[in-house]
Amino acid sequence: MRILVANANTTEAITEACVAAARAAAAPGTVILGATPAFGPRVISTRAENAIAAHALLETLAAHAGRVDAVVLAVSHDTALDAARQLMPCPVVGMTEAACLTACTLGGRFAILTLGQAVPYEELVARHGLAARCAGVTGLPITPPQVLEDPAAARRALLGAVEALAERADAVVLAGAVLAGMDRVLQPQARLPLLDGIACAVKLSEMLVALGLPKPAAGSHAAPRGREAIGLAAPLAALLRGN
Repeated sequence: MRILVANANTTEAITEACVAAARAAAAPGTVILGATPAFGPRVISTRAENAIAAHALLETLAAHAGRVDAVVLAVSHDTALDAARQLMPCPVVGMTEAACLTACTLGGRFAILTLGQAVPYEELVARHGLAARCAGVTGLPITPPQVLEDPAAARRALLGAVEALAERADAVVLAGAVLAGMDRVLQPQARLPLLDGIACAVKLSEMLVALGLPKPAAGSHAAPRGREAIGLAAPLAALLRGN
């Protein structure tokens, strides 16, 4: 099967890290493809940037419609997840939703560890219907560029935060595309299971493809038909029309 790992940031180094994490998690025979939007924010940190990235991400996905078996959204905000599920003819899995759902199978409550503000992830967990299972969100005062520039310092900060969560959570989701693959590095020194959204999303995508479930033909996630728009890239406009 072919799984597209689609970044919503325009930083190619983040795409590369996510693709590497996806390939490490994928089963033999699963082909991982990476994609980076042609426009949009370098790193999503604000609501405005997330809205811009949603358009760029949908345009990126539309260019791959019909050519992949599943899509992993390599963006921790699960940007445009519902819209992507409606538009694409294959399963679409958000990395943070996948990690949180997986964490629910490991214990009663999970925590989220991320970079920057905690509020967007608290809202995201609520939208996914998992607020009652979330013990809290911790946002570290570290930026994605800082992780890329000094990964050793980032690892120390992350481990300290994981230890602080040990009394109130049974597992920790590492939320952030730039943290892809960090779970494997930190796990030997962590007392709680660490969940990487990319790895969880890849395994969930493989399961969905293997189940062979049809795309909904009715309901709010049925593919659009006959919708007209101007100024969009041709592949995205075609998906809106239903052809």
